[in-house]
Order: sequence, then C-alpha cells, then structure tokens
Amino acid sequence: MHDFSCPNPDDMNYEVLAKRARYFKRDEKGVAYMCKLMEDMRNEASRKAEYNKAKKTAIYLIKLDKMSLEEIAEATELSLETVKELENI
Repeated sequence: MHDFSCPNPDDMNYEVLAKRARYFKRDEKGVAYMCKLMEDMRNEASRKAEYNKAKKTAIYLIKLDKMSLEEIAEATELSLETVKELENI
C-alpha cells in the first residue's frame, strides 16, 4: 500500500511499479500520455454533466406540458427518442 500513496517513485519498494510511475511522471512521452488521459477524462465528465442537465431540463419541460416533444428535443439538443423515453419516467 505504501507504493500506491508514494509521490516519489524513488521511494517505492516495488521496482516494477516504481519504473512505471517514473515513466508517467518523468518521461516526456509518459507525461504527455498521462496529460492526454486526464484531458479525455475531464471532457467525458463534462459531456456527461451536460447530458444529465439536458435530461433534467427535458423532464421539467415535459411536466410543464407546454411544448411538444419535438420542441423539447430541439431545445435540449436531445434526440426525440430520448425525450420520448423521459416522458415515460
């Protein structure tokens, strides 16, 4: 467990893990790869948050019953199929 919470690969006990940690923390290609992974994770989290917000908005608009499902789909940028599924929730 020590190695997993150790910020410095030189202080790790398990050499295989230390070598890999050095790659991701100190090697130019390893750092670039890790940065790309973190950026992808951030973008995916942002997309999911936007999608969930759109779904909540669609549910609210459905409950108001003042817009057609097609209008709600257009306003929230959700597919009509998704809006129809939300109507049944």
